[in-house]
Amino acid sequence: MQIDGGCHCGRITYQADIDPERVSICHCTDCQALTGSPFRVTVICAADEVRLTAGSPRRYTKFGDNGRRWHQHFCGDCGAPLFTSSDGGSDEWGIRWGSIRQRNELKPRRQLWCASAVPWIDEIMHLPARPGD
Repeated sequence: MQIDGGCHCGRITYQADIDPERVSICHCTDCQALTGSPFRVTVICAADEVRLTAGSPRRYTKFGDNGRRWHQHFCGDCGAPLFTSSDGGSDEWGIRWGSIRQRNELKPRRQLWCASAVPWIDEIMHLPARPGD
C-alpha cells in the first residue's frame, strides 16, 4: 500500500510503500515517554521504501530497553514524531501512525512490550465519550 504523510506543521513530508499487516502497538516505556501517551502505533517497512518529499527531520538517539540504539526522527519545528530506525541488525524503519495521512485505513495487527502496558488500558472503552468538543 502506498502512503504519504508528514509532520504537524507540514515542513516535512514523505511517501512510503508499506504492508498494512505490519502495523503494531508498542507499550514500551520509551514509547510512553516519547509520546506522552500509554502506547504508540507504528508501521514497519524497509528503509528504502521511505522517501522524503520535503524537509529533513532532526534525530534523537538513545538506547532502548532491548539494548539497541534507536533513532527517533522528528520535525525540528513542530516536534511531531515521524520515524524510528536502529543501528545494526535490521534496515527497517518504523513510520509513526499519527504522521500517516491514510492512518484510518491502518488497523494494528499486534501489540508489543505488553508487560509495560498501563494497567487501565482495557478499561478505556467503558469511559464516557463524546464525538467532539
